[in-house]
Amino acid sequence: MEDLKPGQIVTELDRYIIGQNDAKKSVAIALRNRWRRRQLDKDLQEEIAPKNIILIGPTGVGKTEIARRLANLTDSPFYKVEASKFTEVGYVGRDVESMIRDIVELTVNNLRGRQQENVQGKAEQIAEERILDLLLPPTANTGASVSNDIDIVATDSLKKKADTQTGTREKLRKMLRSGKLDSRKIDLEVADKSSPMVEIFSNTGIEEMGINVKDMLGNFMPKNTKRRKVKIKDAMKLVTQEEAVHLVDMEEVKTKAVEMVEQSGIIFIDEIDKIAGKEKSHGPEISKEGVQRDLLPIVEGSSVPTKYGTVKTDHILFIASGAFHVSKPSDLIPELQGRFPIRVELTSLGADEFTKILTEPKNALVLQYIALLRTEGVNIEFTRDAVEKIASIAVDVNASTENIGARRLHTLMEKLLEDILFSAPDIKEKEIIIDAVFVEKQLMDIVQNEDLSRYIL
Repeated sequence: MEDLKPGQIVTELDRYIIGQNDAKKSVAIALRNRWRRRQLDKDLQEEIAPKNIILIGPTGVGKTEIARRLANLTDSPFYKVEASKFTEVGYVGRDVESMIRDIVELTVNNLRGRQQENVQGKAEQIAEERILDLLLPPTANTGASVSNDIDIVATDSLKKKADTQTGTREKLRKMLRSGKLDSRKIDLEVADKSSPMVEIFSNTGIEEMGINVKDMLGNFMPKNTKRRKVKIKDAMKLVTQEEAVHLVDMEEVKTKAVEMVEQSGIIFIDEIDKIAGKEKSHGPEISKEGVQRDLLPIVEGSSVPTKYGTVKTDHILFIASGAFHVSKPSDLIPELQGRFPIRVELTSLGADEFTKILTEPKNALVLQYIALLRTEGVNIEFTRDAVEKIASIAVDVNASTENIGARRLHTLMEKLLEDILFSAPDIKEKEIIIDAVFVEKQLMDIVQNEDLSRYIL
């Protein structure tokens, strides 16, 4: 983060997202402020809360992508959730605290995976010794004291036998490393992963329980193993994986994961407009305002119990987004509005933006399809007028049907190249030019038939 200045953050986001400069600028400042906060005294650090953001704009303009790329830039814990999936406390369904448990779970899994990669070399060494022990069991040493000539002769004999075994072991080691033993089968004790199913029913789901019942029962139950005949190549992988798990310090992983979530976690709450507004109806229905009130303490800063420890949400950055077609940000309860002080409106995308999206980003759609077909030995080339035609059609279809933004390009590209993608393995013409004429031939009949385009495009 020290090297990532706000301007550089925007430049990095530009590699993947076209336009939306105001939104990029806002998130870049929010991200840099996190680094600035950590440079302050401990007492002042606790006083500075993150400036949460609401991204306002129609679907398919880059709201989610901005948040996801932002998290990737700094390797921050990131979790995306739809606000509409939550229910009030007391109703069956997921409560808002579950998103904190989920982001911690994801972070623990990521850190565990990285730790296992770090100890992979050591795990492979241990696995190699275990496999060699199975191929050539070590000679039992009686450990008798040397007290007379007979014992000395016996000791010499054991020493010669041990030297011979050491030589044989080294020969086996060389054969093992060179792959000459890969197809040989050995008996291996492996963990039996099948475990009894335990289901617990409660009105707020199992994640609400303070104690993780599954883990608790797993610790009491004996670890079942079963003997299998496996090839040495597969046995090496199994044993290496098992040893890597044992070498990871899970207490360190859990502590670091909680700290990362608390200090640099980013939670993206999509469709927040779906819980805005007040219902006029009375009765037992789940209240949108009730979900907002449950969300408020999490965003304000509270302590959430998880199976890895208590997580404080005071410094987690929350980025909310919504189209706000029916409702507006001011329809959220005032307390929640106050916790999202930064509001950025994202603009709808036009033909120019679509043209850039197709060709300029690092993961541009045109580049993706060129790479996919190259695996079949087929080289396709898009002319400039073809790209502009696709962008123009996307704008027209968005205008005549539902406006789904840049996601329309995925549908058009798939329909445009459908025949080529289908026949690519057997196609004789390996060099194909996609021009405006080709685009019109493939798409214009569907575009002009409005009823048909609603179903296909």
